[in-house]
Amino acid sequence: MYDEDFAPRLISLRQQKGVSARDMSLSIGQSPGYIRNIESGNALPSMSAFFYICDYLGITPSEFFNTSAQKPERLRKAISQLENLDSVTFDDITAVINHLATKN
Repeated sequence: MYDEDFAPRLISLRQQKGVSARDMSLSIGQSPGYIRNIESGNALPSMSAFFYICDYLGITPSEFFNTSAQKPERLRKAISQLENLDSVTFDDITAVINHLATKN
């Protein structure tokens, strides 16, 4: 991920959470325009602020940078639930996923 990819990813994840840039800024202890400034490409967060952003979004830093995962928080929850299935049910779910993936 490059600098120019950071802002669109942040915008997408914030919108998925359904919060405004202002509310997110205030929730992570920053000035009201902090997130808007990042999303406009005028700044990048410090490392500690980035961790607060990820925590607020409910994702890991790795999930933030994994742009192929469009809904990382939901994906992590699904994986967690899959891990608790017995092997037969897991195989059944895997077959359904494979079937659906081939339709696209």
